[in-house]
Amino acid sequence: MFKNLEETAKDLGMPEYQVLQYIYSGRIKAIPEGDDFLINSQQFDLYHEQLERIKEEIEIWRNTPIPEDIDVKDED
Repeated sequence: MFKNLEETAKDLGMPEYQVLQYIYSGRIKAIPEGDDFLINSQQFDLYHEQLERIKEEIEIWRNTPIPEDIDVKDED
């Protein structure tokens, strides 16, 4: 599925100028279409999968309780 620059930026959660910089640097593949670009959104599937995995790991880390009995010695 092809999206334009605005839709891609919204989908990735970045400003349009950053997506445009990535296009010009070759990090994002795009097809010029007049004043806009057509961008195949399938190239971001791995990015979205990794982002979801990281969000899940952060949520697990946040919900992991701190052990009650921490053996901390006061060195005063």
